[in-house]
Amino acid sequence: MNDVQVIELKKSILEDNDADAELLRNTLKAQKTCLINLMSSPGSGKTATLLALRKYFSGKLKWGVMEADIDSDVDAKTMKEAGIPSVQLHTGGMCHLDADMTRQGIRALTTEAGPLDMIVLENVGNLVCPAEFDTGAAINMTVLSVPEGDDKPAKYPLMYETCDLLVINKIDACAVFDFDFEKVERDAKACNGNIRIFPVSAKTGEGIEALAEELLARIAAWNA
Repeated sequence: MNDVQVIELKKSILEDNDADAELLRNTLKAQKTCLINLMSSPGSGKTATLLALRKYFSGKLKWGVMEADIDSDVDAKTMKEAGIPSVQLHTGGMCHLDADMTRQGIRALTTEAGPLDMIVLENVGNLVCPAEFDTGAAINMTVLSVPEGDDKPAKYPLMYETCDLLVINKIDACAVFDFDFEKVERDAKACNGNIRIFPVSAKTGEGIEALAEELLARIAAWNA
């Protein structure tokens, strides 16, 4: 009996995407554009965090945002109303973006806004799929909100293995929720010993300046 040939499709797809992501990353490096891949579950406050960061970026860099969602243009409209160049990316039901989708979004955004020092990809709200696909970003950042609970790094380790920065948002709600910061830090650093953690409140502004300073330093180093 002949052996059956088995083709590992997921492995092949990820390997092809990784090669394309590295090509995109090198292109952006040469252009002095820092791409940030911002990931989280829905409702954690990705858009609100970007809006809170806006005043610290003003006059220091030119930036824009790609909003990725399965449908709607709510977030892109919010960004544009705040004066931040933005395009909306519809994934057609897919729960993540890959490198080529990201490239298409960058092309559309820069055609509209011109050359940018920093581009943020606000990825689809999901703690699984976005972490699996390299987008070509220089910085991977994830947001965990206090109401989601402190068990997420233990439940979704790949997200925290992948990310350089962990933003713990909605710390103004700590009095209402039983959230263990030490547990989150312990579990996140078990996934990735180099991850930097920033507790913030996008609503009150607490902690946002420290996050902005970290991002500005990393962006400057990338674009040097």
